[in-house]
Amino acid sequence: MTHFKTLPDASNTLPSGITYIIANEAAERFSYYGMRAILVVFMTQYLMNSSGQLDVMSENEAQGYFHLFVSVVYFMPLFGALLADGLLGKYRTIIFLSLIYCLGHFALAIDNTRMGLLLGQALIAMGAGGIKPCVSAHIGDQFCIANKHLMTKVYSWFYFAINFGAFTAMLIIPWLLDHYGAAVAFALPGLLMLLATIIFWSGRYRFVHIQPTGINFVKEMFSQVGIKSLGKLTSIYAFIAVFWALFDQTGSSWIVQAQKMNRMVFGFELLPSQIQAANPLLIMLLVPLFSYRVYPFLNRFFVLTALRKMTIGLFITVIAFAITSFIQMQLDTGLVPHISFQLLAYGLLTSAEVMVSITCLEFSYTQAPKTMKSFVMAFYFLSVAIGNLFTSAVNFFIQNNDGSSKLAGANYFLFFTGLMLITAVFFLLVSRRYKEDASS
Repeated sequence: MTHFKTLPDASNTLPSGITYIIANEAAERFSYYGMRAILVVFMTQYLMNSSGQLDVMSENEAQGYFHLFVSVVYFMPLFGALLADGLLGKYRTIIFLSLIYCLGHFALAIDNTRMGLLLGQALIAMGAGGIKPCVSAHIGDQFCIANKHLMTKVYSWFYFAINFGAFTAMLIIPWLLDHYGAAVAFALPGLLMLLATIIFWSGRYRFVHIQPTGINFVKEMFSQVGIKSLGKLTSIYAFIAVFWALFDQTGSSWIVQAQKMNRMVFGFELLPSQIQAANPLLIMLLVPLFSYRVYPFLNRFFVLTALRKMTIGLFITVIAFAITSFIQMQLDTGLVPHISFQLLAYGLLTSAEVMVSITCLEFSYTQAPKTMKSFVMAFYFLSVAIGNLFTSAVNFFIQNNDGSSKLAGANYFLFFTGLMLITAVFFLLVSRRYKEDASS
């Protein structure tokens, strides 16, 4: 790799490789969220057997497999971080796993049976999860002291690219599924992922390539400082996992619920999967609102530490799921509520995401030893994985042999609302021990 740059240029301008990374991220997030947006609908309405006949899943089974898939995606960042920092380096890890990622999309596009679903999801989970901690860390590698002041702006562009890709995908891919079927709907995300890989490869001579540290990375991870830091963060992540157990149901139980609601908006009937686009759209609006208005306002009344932000976010999550419980109660009695009720829940849940997810990432970074920043970011994603694994297990457990559910109707949403309330209260009590860390 001697023909690649190993040190950033001593310049106060934007690193030349940044545009390739931003464009790659927008295309990759389009591919991931587009595929993910239609998974539950595909499993409950389009899945075939080897004879070409419909072989669809029940709602609980589909939700169980959806959350199992998301769980595996978020277990993979640990694998990606180890591979990048300990063996291949970030660039080669991203290229290698991106190619696997592409194969997963095309497996879904050409085989609409359970075997194709399993193969496609396994490959996508390995690729999407594995590159997750590498790309964001790769951005930081491009900067030197002279242009480090531009890093905050670049990460803002990066975050915008993520949400723009997700927003457009959640509108387009469900429409393709409804009008052209599963093959086309899964093929387009595959083509976007291939484009993302080509864009990233095209920037190879413009990137700074940081060499892997090999065995030293492992030694640092298992050092006394490393283990102590991970232990402290684990006690926080255990609570945040419950947040993710609820939040990612916007891709499963909330879609199932939306199928039964009045979805007419400004004269157009939205598809159930398209409702998810509310989340990335709201994120782009709410992040600056919270940063420049909400947080300064709350700071007038008390010191708004990172852990206090997360605590407030957890209680807001309770309210969001209480609204979906109310919606389901109406549906259970034969009423057909308007989708605006669920959009209100999306607004609250996205506000909670800003206060919990973004804050927890920043908190994790400040608490991590300098040599373990990338690994701690990957370790944080375990909270997402465990939360989704829990939701998956619940959905498989409550499914009866005849296809009915032990937590039918509103009871399902009330169960998670109660769980979130208990979690928020305990987090409030436990987080008091971390006041010093939270304000650091």
